[in-house]
Amino acid sequence: MNALHKHTPPLLPFTRPLIDEETIQAVAEVLRSGWLASGPKVAQLEAELSRYCGGRPVRVETSATAGLEMALLACGIGAGDEVITPALSFVATANVIRRVGAHPVFVDVGLDSRNIDLQAAAAAITPRTRAILPVHFAGLPCDMDALYALASRHRLRVIEDAAHAIGSSWRGRRIGSFGDLVVFSFHPNKNMTTIEGGAICGGSAEELKLIELHRWHGLVKSGPDAFDALLPGGKSNLSDVAAAVGLGQLRRLEEFNAKRRELVARYYECWGTEAPVRLPERGDAGHSWHVFTPLLPLEELRISRFEFMEAMKERGIGVGVHYPAIHLYSAYRALGYRAGQFPNAERIGRETVTLPLFPAMQLSDVERVVSAVEAVLRGARR
Repeated sequence: MNALHKHTPPLLPFTRPLIDEETIQAVAEVLRSGWLASGPKVAQLEAELSRYCGGRPVRVETSATAGLEMALLACGIGAGDEVITPALSFVATANVIRRVGAHPVFVDVGLDSRNIDLQAAAAAITPRTRAILPVHFAGLPCDMDALYALASRHRLRVIEDAAHAIGSSWRGRRIGSFGDLVVFSFHPNKNMTTIEGGAICGGSAEELKLIELHRWHGLVKSGPDAFDALLPGGKSNLSDVAAAVGLGQLRRLEEFNAKRRELVARYYECWGTEAPVRLPERGDAGHSWHVFTPLLPLEELRISRFEFMEAMKERGIGVGVHYPAIHLYSAYRALGYRAGQFPNAERIGRETVTLPLFPAMQLSDVERVVSAVEAVLRGARR
């Protein structure tokens, strides 16, 4: 057959949001209402997220990145302070620490959990440490008992990067329903989306006021024509259009997460104990499975990760990368970090691939991915 006419199977992306017609109609109604910026839909989304998180206060914003930065500012963290955080995450986790003027102190992660090594975190505490910023990687909760016991012993704030973990739970308690400040992401590839967006859960009345000020220019209004700026805030308020999407997504979040767990269970069933890749820690029913990220056995292969991804693409399967190790980026090498400091994070950063996982998938799609991975790796062994 001529290569130009070779059949290419339809692309199965590694993720894709599921927006139903009811949500699309809700967005159309917002557009017709004329109220597009923060308004009644934002208030409704905050109220429903608060109920979902056990009644704790919630403030939504345009991204989890903005939420993490505002949470740090609300805690009074800034120049001269240190914040302990894992060396493996999306770079935003560390960027926000630098943006408020503090210093990120990286520690390694578990090779299979991808979550912060709390023993390493304990060893990294200094008199300048003000907070721990852990990540619930892929939706697998950190050991919350050990995390908060460590923070309590050293009187540290905890700002949870729960960007992956909406709907996750620790020992029957939803992430966000307890703890200190918890920040969720509603980016399009997350378990629920607001197109772009995020939320902060928790905080004292004073901290909530600071978050609101940072979210909207630092402005307060005391009358129809009376304004004051109490601090040089930014602009991170969510739109009612985005909130309408979020309300539709939140309504189906438990359904979405149940489907994710079912799909992941099929991955494990297909591979059993003979997987040709290193599978991530499975966790329990509290894992919301934002992404499925096995490690490639690159030392046994004649191909690179990029070549593996291209070979999968030729088979109609999209593959992502979650994530390179943060301390190896130029911005963090400039602070003195170097290769070899955090071996698990570095190995994960080299070997990780993100395989398809989203609620619209079928179990047969998982089987297709498994077959493709096995075929590519079988042909690439040394």
